[in-house]
Amino acid sequence: MRFIAITNQKGGSGKTTTAVNLGACLAHLGQRVLLVDIDPQAHATIHLGFKPSDFGSSIYDVLVNSRPVSIIISDTQVEGLDILPSHINLSAAEIELVNIVGRESVLKDSLARVKRKYDYILIDCPPSLGLLTLNALNAAQEVFVPTETEFFALEGMSKLMRTIEIITQRLNKKLEITGVILTKFDSRKNICRDVAEKVEDYFKGKVFDTKIRDNVKLAEAPSYGQPITLYAPNSTVARIIGDLQSR
Repeated sequence: MRFIAITNQKGGSGKTTTAVNLGACLAHLGQRVLLVDIDPQAHATIHLGFKPSDFGSSIYDVLVNSRPVSIIISDTQVEGLDILPSHINLSAAEIELVNIVGRESVLKDSLARVKRKYDYILIDCPPSLGLLTLNALNAAQEVFVPTETEFFALEGMSKLMRTIEIITQRLNKKLEITGVILTKFDSRKNICRDVAEKVEDYFKGKVFDTKIRDNVKLAEAPSYGQPITLYAPNSTVARIIGDLQSR
């Protein structure tokens, strides 16, 4: 079972798009996938056609109220892809977790009870390095870092690397960055090619050969509550995202 946190503290880098569509592609290949939405904005939940209010409980109740994960996980319109949904209440969780013993391990301990059911667990992290992301990185074995091919792509990246290094030293010795995904790539633009080169130099040997292009269908899919595999299954970008599963 592969346990992957998808994170970047910079907003708009493509974390949710990567998490939802990679999960859908893996499910279409016959893998059992759990998508954990630990972002208070609940974008992964919404991307899959749900409203956060559709659920009586969410990951907030797992982290703060010790509700069992198994009764909150929901299936989705993609066979083989389940979701642990988020809710805006999660924005208060970091404050409420402060006084809980072992607060950085709550998610890890909760998911331990269901992880044998899945081939992949993907965590869509919030665009910050707070306690929610700390829980995700402590639970995961791997980190994928989606990175826009634009001027500010590497801004703050050293802080993310330092955070992962500290977590590896103190909490989770198995954690490692196993993939960096270049997103919103346009080979016609010099800036995209230049940034891609700098990212590949910064993350030597970690960058996927597959680059996610800036694509209209990919941008439209969330408004229809579908991953790209359902909204535009024959599109070029659907095939490109599907290529990520081979790593």
